[in-house]
Amino acid sequence: MSNSADSPGLRTSPARQKRLRPVRILTAGVFALAGLLFVTSFNTAKGTNIRTDASMLKLSDLIQERSGRNGELEESNGVLRDDVESLTKNGHGGATRTEADRLKALEAQAGTQELRGKALTVTLDDAPQDATPKLPGYPDPQPDDLVIHQQDLQAVVNALWQGGADGIRVMDQRLISTSAVRCVGNTLILQGRVYSPPYKITAVGDPAKLKRALSSAPSIQNYMLYVNVYGLGWEVNDDGMTTLPGYAGTVDLHQAKPVD
Repeated sequence: MSNSADSPGLRTSPARQKRLRPVRILTAGVFALAGLLFVTSFNTAKGTNIRTDASMLKLSDLIQERSGRNGELEESNGVLRDDVESLTKNGHGGATRTEADRLKALEAQAGTQELRGKALTVTLDDAPQDATPKLPGYPDPQPDDLVIHQQDLQAVVNALWQGGADGIRVMDQRLISTSAVRCVGNTLILQGRVYSPPYKITAVGDPAKLKRALSSAPSIQNYMLYVNVYGLGWEVNDDGMTTLPGYAGTVDLHQAKPVD
């Protein structure tokens, strides 16, 4: 039989108490730190799940909403521009005939007037998600190999300009000197509006020259490799006589100097 002094569950010697004190302090510190991390995490998340993609979905919804609003503003701006042109033609603009002709020429160069002529349309599209190499000797595609990138759209637009295009429309918007073709993920953001593939690029000009410019551009030749191997979309169609709309949006450029 043992006495109470030898029973660890009942009494602890002074020496043992001194050894346990740092352990207890360390344990209390660990719990305090855990509590601090919990409170910090809660305040950061504001009561939401911080491992969810809801914020990205909200951002996507916001972009779509702003895109629709920008489209409405562009239509309104186009109506107002038509009213101004109508007043100018009726002699209420205060401009002489010479000034009116000069203004019309400048508007044509700026892309704010309709443009009619022979045209062709280039269509780019993503490849099927389950695409496999169509030619031997090529590796299985990575996700980036199957989608249209910003540089692909830019390559087509640049080639068409180099081919002598008089005007270019991407999707339903006319390009002007300040237009920028940008992609975020697999969506196109153009002049405040969002588009998804397939992407259509229409150019007014000499169709033969435009086609030669497309076929000779090195960046497009590289794109065609992915068309042939992984099935990215590529189509060029003659549209015949086509009318491109004038640019109806706002212009960020406030000052410019003509190039001699």
